[in-house]
Amino acid sequence: MTSPSPASVRERIHARLTERLQPTSLNVIDESAAHAGHAGASTSGEGSHIRVCIASPLFTSISRVQRHRLVYDALQDFIDQGLHALAIELI
Repeated sequence: MTSPSPASVRERIHARLTERLQPTSLNVIDESAAHAGHAGASTSGEGSHIRVCIASPLFTSISRVQRHRLVYDALQDFIDQGLHALAIELI
């Protein structure tokens, strides 16, 4: 029996944001391949440049900066482990 392959960075970010922010809409896009050869690009071609499109009831009545902070706080360990670029689109 083979062991399951580890979840991609995109999948793990999706799971983390789902757990922490209970989004009503969430799309996590790995744009790393488009940045191959650029500063911060991963050698695997994935997991270094992520775009998050998110809506959450936790964003109600807080500023845009506070919404971004919630996303950054939820993903801090990914940033610490080498996530080079995080684009956040609030929807």
